[in-house]
Amino acid sequence: MMKKILRWSLAILLLILLGGCLYLNTLMPIITGYAAKNLASAVFVSGREPADVENLDLHFSFIQYNHNKVDDENKMVTSRFLWAKSTAVFREGYGVTLLRGKNAAQLRAETFPLEKETEAVPVLHPGDSALSARLAPLAKAFVDERRYNGTPFAFVVLHKGGVVAERYREGISADTKLLSWSMGKSFVNALVGIMSKDGLVDVFAPLDIPQWQEDGRKEITLNDLLQMQSGLEWNENYGNRSDVNLMLHREKDMGLFALSKPLVDKPGTRWYYSSGSTNIVMRYLRGKFGSDAEFLGYIRERLFAPLGIRNAYFEPDMSGTPVGSSYLYVTARDFAGFGQLYLNDGCVGDERILPEGWVDYTVTPASASEGRYGASFWLNRCHVCPDVPEDMFSCNGHDGQQIYIIPSKELVVVILGYSPKPDHVIDLNGLLRDIIAQI
Repeated sequence: MMKKILRWSLAILLLILLGGCLYLNTLMPIITGYAAKNLASAVFVSGREPADVENLDLHFSFIQYNHNKVDDENKMVTSRFLWAKSTAVFREGYGVTLLRGKNAAQLRAETFPLEKETEAVPVLHPGDSALSARLAPLAKAFVDERRYNGTPFAFVVLHKGGVVAERYREGISADTKLLSWSMGKSFVNALVGIMSKDGLVDVFAPLDIPQWQEDGRKEITLNDLLQMQSGLEWNENYGNRSDVNLMLHREKDMGLFALSKPLVDKPGTRWYYSSGSTNIVMRYLRGKFGSDAEFLGYIRERLFAPLGIRNAYFEPDMSGTPVGSSYLYVTARDFAGFGQLYLNDGCVGDERILPEGWVDYTVTPASASEGRYGASFWLNRCHVCPDVPEDMFSCNGHDGQQIYIIPSKELVVVILGYSPKPDHVIDLNGLLRDIIAQI
């Protein structure tokens, strides 16, 4: 009897171990892909030291156990964990792409020469010197002393369009291009606005996506996707084998993966955050152009150049489409200039970049969001920051990337760095409150 029980116990244990290994195997593209992609971008785009990235950005969960090899000559990173590996490749002008389905030589063979960028003129200028003096101790306390918690890399404050505070972590400078994470979604909002102004898209018309024409998805509009009310099935949990993790770390065509999800709610009736929605938008916008080169040229000429942004990296997936949900690299000042565009109602100086009324549309709450979300921007109407004016709206990215726009105070505040929840989250309400107090 005891032998029979022992055999059954061993069989059950083996099944558990086998199941665990099979599940772990499904996580391998995420574990190795996250390390390879983010380390490669940090090193080859941001110019950071590999050890700093590994000890800070990659020091969590299974990610910290990867063995990472940085190939400076070929500008590649390979990350290995147990039996699996992933490789990410840097290409000048494009940034880093995580290899899926092709090798590095095949990816590089598809690289096309980028047209010379339209000349970008800097749009920021020094602000009030007295206010700058008052904010200098706060900037030092925030970045150097981490008095508001978190690990900030860059901190820029604009008041009335002028720079009144600017501070960087050691190893980071005003020229360092840093990751947007989901702040990139707000840039996609701007791109939709510009293309709407140019007559290329209709925000409120159902999309002509072939895969959607035989079911209820044919009713989905750009507005539904920008407001995160598409009705498509989606799991945005970053801590497991979720849709967002599979999309970013396994898929060759991220927009296609997201648009293939079934409809679970009537479009426009339920709010839930979805990086997939933004990548559907980006894939749809790309389809309005004849080539990847034409699309990237349009982004540079119509969005980046008027904001003074040069040599931006809007990193693409293997299909060639920029990953609008997550992978934009520009400087802290560039992010600040983008915030100023929305503070100025879509204008740079006397030039209108976004359509008239676009910013009002952007900050109109999505119907089912309970006042917390507009069109690819977060809102303070639900008093997330209770000591900050209700008219504040923001671009929010994973692990503490923020652009805060406060029209009533003529303020733009940019925070970039590595400040993951829950242990290292920045006291944003306190920081913004103390900035406002100095005006």
